[in-house]
Amino acid sequence: MPTVLRWGSYRAFFYSNEGSEPAHVHVRSGNMEAKFWLHDLSVVANAGFPSHEIGSIIRHLRSHRDELLGAWHEHFGN
Repeated sequence: MPTVLRWGSYRAFFYSNEGSEPAHVHVRSGNMEAKFWLHDLSVVANAGFPSHEIGSIIRHLRSHRDELLGAWHEHFGN
């Protein structure tokens, strides 16, 4: 489960067994976790984050999307 980005209490990472899915990232903080598709930064799943926090996370991911996509392709080779 490689971590690709950290900021504040957040950690963005991949599960290594999910390379057959479209490029995405999981974000965890404490016991909350959400999954975002990287092509449009839509929320795939959310376990615990309030909507205002999701908006803030999406803004941060958007500013690092190229870095996240590069890490995805480097890790999964696709």
